[in-house]
Amino acid sequence: MTAQAPSSPRRSDATKAAILEAARERFAADGYERATIRAIARDARIDPSMVMRYYGSKEGLFAAASEIDLRIPGLGALPAKHIGAVLVEHFLDRWEQDDVLTGLLRVGVTNEAGAERMRAVFAEQLGPVAAGVCPDPADAPRRAALVASQILGMALARYVLRIGPAVSMSRQEIISWLAPTVQRYLTAEQP
Repeated sequence: MTAQAPSSPRRSDATKAAILEAARERFAADGYERATIRAIARDARIDPSMVMRYYGSKEGLFAAASEIDLRIPGLGALPAKHIGAVLVEHFLDRWEQDDVLTGLLRVGVTNEAGAERMRAVFAEQLGPVAAGVCPDPADAPRRAALVASQILGMALARYVLRIGPAVSMSRQEIISWLAPTVQRYLTAEQP
């Protein structure tokens, strides 16, 4: 019986990681429609057949590349009056540090697969946050959608469309404007 070599990352894991990194960058830069399997494979320095082998299709690759953890901070220990500001600041950090999230937003406004992925990310990750802080957890999906409208609206204006006033606002100005609205959506009694 021969001794096994110490375990190290398999070559296929490295290939998959290279494909996903190239796909994220390509989808962010080109959008879903213009990104091609060939271009992604070229960026990853592999044969296009490997992309198809691991992900099956462009849609499958996009789904894998757009797995995003919003890393929403725990809000349970916060005084309720700070929840809106903490969330707005958190999302500003995410948009400014993660081109994949911006790429997903771009794709989401032009492609149904991207829109579905964006809906799922926000429903799965923002929905439980809303349920944990709103007065009636049954109303959490609606409240999460309202919060998403503010977060995604600002992201679209500031980071995708680059609307002058949205781009020139300081982080503190954005927090000051958006936080009370996000706060109200999450914690106020239903009108």
